[in-house]
Amino acid sequence: MELRGKAALVTGGASGIGAAAVRRLAAAGAVVGVADRDEAGARALAAEVGGLALPGDLSDPDLVTMAVDVAEDAFGRLNVVLLNAGTTAGQSGLEQLDLAGYRRIMGINVDHVVFGLTAAVPALRRAGGGHIVATASLAGLVPMPGDALYTLTKHAVVGYVRAAAPTLAAEGIRVNAVCPGFADTPLIARTRDQFGEFPLLSADDVAHAIEAVLERGEPGECWFCQPGREPAPYGFRGVPGPAGGAAPPPVTWSDH
Repeated sequence: MELRGKAALVTGGASGIGAAAVRRLAAAGAVVGVADRDEAGARALAAEVGGLALPGDLSDPDLVTMAVDVAEDAFGRLNVVLLNAGTTAGQSGLEQLDLAGYRRIMGINVDHVVFGLTAAVPALRRAGGGHIVATASLAGLVPMPGDALYTLTKHAVVGYVRAAAPTLAAEGIRVNAVCPGFADTPLIARTRDQFGEFPLLSADDVAHAIEAVLERGEPGECWFCQPGREPAPYGFRGVPGPAGGAAPPPVTWSDH
C-alpha cells in the first residue's frame, strides 16, 4: 500500500507500539488519528505528527465507532485502521478469577478489535478498499503458560482475523494480524527486570513489521515478529479433514 495521501487510525496510539506506528505512518505521508484512553498522550502525539487526537475508552463500542466516524469525517476518507490497543491480565486466570480484571482484558484485547473492525468496514468500503491490521502476539500463535488469559485473548484475535479476511478480501479490504514476541514497551514495564539479557523487540521493530504487512501482506496472514529476524507470515499447519476427503460445507451467516 502506498501510504502517501492516505488516512489512518491507530488505537492505543499514544505510546509503545502504537506511537511508533503513528510516527511511521505519518513519516510515510499518511494523516493519522491517534485513539487512546491517555488523552494527554494522544493529544501530544497528534500535535507532533499533525494528526487528530481521539481520546476515550476503547472497550466501549460507541467510542470506537465514534473514533472511526470522526477520523473519516476529519480526513475525508479512511484507508488504514490499526487495532493496536492492548493490555495484560495481571492474573493467572487459573483460580480465584478477578472478574473485573478478566472483563477488562477481554474488553481491550478482544472486544475493541471486533468493535473496531465492524466500525471500520463501512468506512473502508466508502474509500474503495483499505487495510485493517490487528496487533496480536506470539501468544496468539503458541501458548504462553505464564499468562493463560492473555493467550486466550490473542488466540481470539488471530482466529477472528483469519476468519474475517476471506470475505472482506472480495471487497478490497485486507485484514491481517501482526504477532510480536516480547517487546520493550510500557506493557511489560512492571516485569522488565525479569527478562535479564533476553532479547526484546523495540516498539519500532514492531512498527516496521506493521509497515511490511501493509506493503505486502496477503489477506488473513498473521505475521510473526522476533528480534533479529525479518517479519514474515506464520505458516499454519492444516487440520486433517474427514476420512474420504470431503470438503467442508460453505456455511455463511448474514448480518441482516
